[in-house]
Amino acid sequence: MDKLIVEATRSSPAIAFDAETRQLRICGESYPENAAAFYAPVFAWLKAFIAGLEPAATVEIDLEILYLNSSSTKIMLNLLDVLEQAAQDGLQIIVNWRYDPDNESMLECGQDFSEELEALTFNLVEHPAP
Repeated sequence: MDKLIVEATRSSPAIAFDAETRQLRICGESYPENAAAFYAPVFAWLKAFIAGLEPAATVEIDLEILYLNSSSTKIMLNLLDVLEQAAQDGLQIIVNWRYDPDNESMLECGQDFSEELEALTFNLVEHPAP
């Protein structure tokens, strides 16, 4: 399976999904004009990736989001729901929500997301900005 690499723009995050290493990363600000269209290839890749994994495989995803608008927040929750379902189906899913300690809104967003999830491991990771 090919890697999914999307370069960051002013309004959309960098995405680096590697099926071989099972490392998935989304980093940056997310407020694209059409969040559903921007994230559609991400969902397609993720669903195909999950479908190809052996039972009990471990997948780690790093989310280092600096800002989410309302439509991106909904998309991110949908993305986490896909991962939650995969965890309920037996995969070991680890989500690392990396946030700058000076960015309280992203800490609160991560806390809110973590309350919605039960089957996957959700880590809040303090990660100061460079």
